[in-house]
Amino acid sequence: MIVTAFNDGETRRSQRNLTLVQKKNNNKTREGVIVNTFIRDNEDDYATFDLNDTKDSLIISDSVKLPHQLKDNNIKPEKSLLPISGIAVGVMSIIAGMSWFVKRNAKITNEIAKEKWITSFTRNISINEETVQALVQMVQNPNEKTIRAGLGVLTLTATAFMGKTFFDGFKEVWVKKKEADIQKNLQEQLIDIETQSFSGKIQIIRNALAEKTKMFSKYLSNDEPQPQPFGMFKSAKDLSFGKREPQQNKEKHSGLKYFLLGSATFASIIGLSLYSMKNLRSSNQEVTKFIDKTKNDLIFIAKSNKDKGFVKEYLEHGLQFINAKRELVEEIVNNASWEKTEKDEFINQVVEKIETSTVKVNPNIGGDGTQKPSLSSFVDDYRAFFYNLLIEPDNPQFQQLFFGTTALAGISYGGKLIGDTIKEVQVKKINAQTELDLQKRLVSTELRNFKSKKDAAIKPLVDEFYKQVDEGKPKEQLKTMAENILLEIKNGPPFVYS
Repeated sequence: MIVTAFNDGETRRSQRNLTLVQKKNNNKTREGVIVNTFIRDNEDDYATFDLNDTKDSLIISDSVKLPHQLKDNNIKPEKSLLPISGIAVGVMSIIAGMSWFVKRNAKITNEIAKEKWITSFTRNISINEETVQALVQMVQNPNEKTIRAGLGVLTLTATAFMGKTFFDGFKEVWVKKKEADIQKNLQEQLIDIETQSFSGKIQIIRNALAEKTKMFSKYLSNDEPQPQPFGMFKSAKDLSFGKREPQQNKEKHSGLKYFLLGSATFASIIGLSLYSMKNLRSSNQEVTKFIDKTKNDLIFIAKSNKDKGFVKEYLEHGLQFINAKRELVEEIVNNASWEKTEKDEFINQVVEKIETSTVKVNPNIGGDGTQKPSLSSFVDDYRAFFYNLLIEPDNPQFQQLFFGTTALAGISYGGKLIGDTIKEVQVKKINAQTELDLQKRLVSTELRNFKSKKDAAIKPLVDEFYKQVDEGKPKEQLKTMAENILLEIKNGPPFVYS
């Protein structure tokens, strides 16, 4: 990148946190300073045809070599087009190869025996969105229940969407306002840092002017001192630009805060874990009561004189529902008035089903291989329980499932939204503080950078001054050179602006 007065290190650092309007005004100020400083109209310059004074004024050497980096190796443009041509030919080659594959596959298929063909399969259409499922039900079986449930699901979906949109917008507005406050505080705190940097550069320039004035005065006096080695400034370590706050106390204070915060967090985790375990123990007691009640109901059914098929189906379903152990199964089934062999066979069958980890999928779901689409629905959505509730509003379990899943979805979304909002604001605060700390640390680096560039800009001019001294140039001309070197120190690159 070419470094100019509008993108040098100082400008990039000072404009890092400015708005577009501030950057525009900042650049206009620099442009005005450059024009006012370096574009001059002097009619006296046109009255002479001798460039000696101009050479002294501008410190122009008799011969200066161009930098060797000026000569670059040119890349032939036709070589740079080869990759583009290669990509185009390669893509078309792939397409041609695919067309050959299709042609070959059609030929092979006609030559293969029918029994070797790959088995056809049914294309399953899985409906995983509750709104789509509700719409399919209304189209497939339009009646009072499906229409009511479908419209209810669509209304709930629209309500949830609008609520989510509102809270997302509220979050963005709130975060933006907090970000504006953070940027305002950052800009206020950066004033002192930028002042230190600016005053340090002015101090460097004034130091250079003072030292060079003393040096040039020796050569313009009657004494003839020997040229001194180039050394314009003190080292950057010796320069002091404002007081620094002690870091050790800050680190200790920060470490104490982190320790207290970590301790409080750990204690909260332990407390909430104990509370959760207490709730789980309470829920286990309720489950035990439910199992005892179900056990009594199953014993009553086993002792009843109802149809044997109904009794077996009821017992099998109830025992699997409470995940009964073999001892409980035997205790309940032994109350039935069946033969011992029939009891043992039923007990083994029920225990095997309870202890089996997986079951085979219903073949109707996978289809029978016919090449026609089949519909199935696997929904993981809180609105599915709302649909069931509208289909059968008298079922209290549907009500509990709907309220529970809806509350869980709302709490999950709200918790995530609040967590993300707080996280974004805190990250912006920490990033602003990190930026502030970085700017503080960069002051000394920027001053050393400025001093190094100022040295590089002035050293050739001072060397030329020494050369003219050795060649015995008159003091009047040396005075002109000295004055212009001092002007170059004050106004030359790298530039400093108020």
